[in-house]
Amino acid sequence: MVTVDEAVIAKLKTRGQNFEVLVDCSSAIAVRERRTVNMKDVLAASKVFTDAKKGLEASENAMKQIFHTADAEEVAKQIILKGDLQLTSEYRNNLRENKRKQIINMIHRNGVDPTTHAPHPVNRIENALEEVKFHVDEFTSVEEQLQDALKKLKPIIPIKFEVKEIAVKIGPEYAAKAYSTVKKYGRILREEWQNNGYWVAVVEMPGGIEEEFYEKVNSICHGEVEAKVLKTK
Repeated sequence: MVTVDEAVIAKLKTRGQNFEVLVDCSSAIAVRERRTVNMKDVLAASKVFTDAKKGLEASENAMKQIFHTADAEEVAKQIILKGDLQLTSEYRNNLRENKRKQIINMIHRNGVDPTTHAPHPVNRIENALEEVKFHVDEFTSVEEQLQDALKKLKPIIPIKFEVKEIAVKIGPEYAAKAYSTVKKYGRILREEWQNNGYWVAVVEMPGGIEEEFYEKVNSICHGEVEAKVLKTK
């Protein structure tokens, strides 16, 4: 539980009445993003106020009238979802920047040029987002904003999200060492340890990281690896 001194105020004004709760910034944002969060970790105090700074608590009758419950945690959740979260400008800017980087990384890893099937460089995606004046919302999840970003980018740069199935064959000298790396890059659909010690597998991964995958596995296996694309979807 966050301390009162570290908490910020989430407030909702509705039907002429004011309701406030003291919350942890990060946990409250998780609530806004519809992630599963224990409300005990969100609230600095299990109370609903009309004025948190003065310590004036909201009445049960008022909460029941507006929120149809007097349960402080349930009321707090509604206040966070529907109201305003008082964050500092620095905190808001940091949130937006972190989410912007996540969106760019997801597009870079998953998206390719449909003509060349090559990933778009990070700086190209960054420049295109600036060109279309894409605004990152600090309270909306990365996954939700990704689709909006793609919609705005497609008139500027051609993007297609691809998933590739890649067959891999690694010799006995490097197979065990390379296994964890292969698993990190994608989902192993099929695998087999052959009698001669070779490990063969089919791995599904985002199309944008194909070349990065080849480079990494080759560096581990010193070129003693065979890999080819079986399917693109």
